[in-house]
Amino acid sequence: MDIVVKGRKTEVPERFRKHVAEKLKLDKVQKLDGKVISLDVEVSKETNPRQADRSDRVEITLRSRGPVVRAEAAAADPYAALDLATAKLEARLRKQHDKRHSRRGNGRIPASAVAITVPDAARLNGHGLTAAEEAVERDKVPTTRMGSLEIQGEGPVVVREKTHSAAPMALDQALYEMELVGHDFYLFIDAETKQPSVVYRRHAYDYGVIHLNSDAFGEESPGGAGGALGG
Repeated sequence: MDIVVKGRKTEVPERFRKHVAEKLKLDKVQKLDGKVISLDVEVSKETNPRQADRSDRVEITLRSRGPVVRAEAAAADPYAALDLATAKLEARLRKQHDKRHSRRGNGRIPASAVAITVPDAARLNGHGLTAAEEAVERDKVPTTRMGSLEIQGEGPVVVREKTHSAAPMALDQALYEMELVGHDFYLFIDAETKQPSVVYRRHAYDYGVIHLNSDAFGEESPGGAGGALGG
């Protein structure tokens, strides 16, 4: 397994590279995931003095023959950020390891049954808000345009673009992989409907799901564009 350390708009000293190799113990990682192929560690630095306590960010991406596992953290120096990100990565690997050794398939909710399971789910717009919530946010936050982008609030704006390959998967697998990467949302192709879809974290232990119709001019399907999962 290879460990690749790189900097984004910053230099990475050799001392830090050696520390990464000592911190990310390969035998421990391989014990939790025997199919791991590589570990990518990306270091970036925020130059805004107002964010001095979170100026250094470390993102660890583990690639294997299974799902990608990602963890990131920010701190006042790269060593502290690496410690936090490593702890998150190990926690997610343990969770993945435990799931592989537990029973599978119990309590799964097919994507097509979400509207039936949660009949009172609110209709959401493309930003994951109800119409009432969108109106409140529009009145509260000033909106400006910069080229083709619509910016809410004051700048500066940072745009980060990523492209990933996507294999169709079930809804419960998308929720599981969202937890692995530690994000509040996860974009996927629904294996049942073949629709581009997004699962996202709402409040408490609730999740939401949004499906996109391939026909942009088609009528909206019953039940709206998305709904809550869970109580």
